[in-house]
Amino acid sequence: MTPFLFLSGFYVGWNIGANDTANCIGTSVGSGLLSYRGAVYVVALFVIVGGLLEGHNVATTIGKGVIHAELPPLAVLVALLSAGIFVTLATTLKLPVSTSQSIVGAVAGIGLAVGAPVNFGKLLEIVEVWVLNPFLAAALAYVVYHIVAFPLRRVRRVGLWDRVVAIMVLASAAYMAFSLGSNDVANSIGPLVNLGYNMRLLLLLGGLALATGALTYGHRVTQTIGGSITILDPLSAFSAQAAAAMGVHLFSILGIPVSTSQAIVGAVVGVGLVKGIRAISRRRVVEIVVGWVATPTSAGLLAFGLYRLATLLVGS
Repeated sequence: MTPFLFLSGFYVGWNIGANDTANCIGTSVGSGLLSYRGAVYVVALFVIVGGLLEGHNVATTIGKGVIHAELPPLAVLVALLSAGIFVTLATTLKLPVSTSQSIVGAVAGIGLAVGAPVNFGKLLEIVEVWVLNPFLAAALAYVVYHIVAFPLRRVRRVGLWDRVVAIMVLASAAYMAFSLGSNDVANSIGPLVNLGYNMRLLLLLGGLALATGALTYGHRVTQTIGGSITILDPLSAFSAQAAAAMGVHLFSILGIPVSTSQAIVGAVVGVGLVKGIRAISRRRVVEIVVGWVATPTSAGLLAFGLYRLATLLVGS
């Protein structure tokens, strides 16, 4: 069972890298300042670093905070597969869904299917942060844009302005990738923590899985984040990435799994408000919000149903 568990964790991590790479570089690529090929290598490196240095906080929450019991290996396998399948579908459809919501929903669904005690207090706390997350990112992005724009407007040399902004955008992309690793590596290996595997080994596995997903399939959702919500200039791209990274990093330190998709979309909306509400594609935002609502519910129901089916088949 162990090889299948590790492969399933890697599969979930690959999905996260494929879907959430856009959260790190979509705004930069959409602004035309960074090439996708160069930016994706930055993501691959910093998600591994973020996972190894700070991924243990959220991994502990997912592995032992949602369910107060050791799950059977089959239950952990089904939870990982359920979350992975749902995110694969969303990535194919170019929808930036929440992998955090997917794995939390799957773990909760498995807990109900197994009859294990589900920590509904912790779930409520996580859901409250999910609601806060995009609004915090939007507010931070709006403030960051105005703070950074003031000194940059005083730079008269075009060449110098371009170099400064390019460095800022690249740094914010790296910081966002680090925050992605610190929070979302746990989504791929958190359920395995429940079984008592070595945390450092799991974090390395998750980081490598995210990096692989970014390098092999991360281009699809990047197009959605980079251009279909609002048109971004380089300063807007920096503000959105920096604000989203700050929010996600804060919640990672607190051990709360949050959606980097929600954070970056909220941040993009925040910088879009600088140009006025009409600059934002409201239809696209609504479509994404519907995906956020459907994600934990669908992943939880899928995990519940698959585990019940699996136990019937094994029992027969």
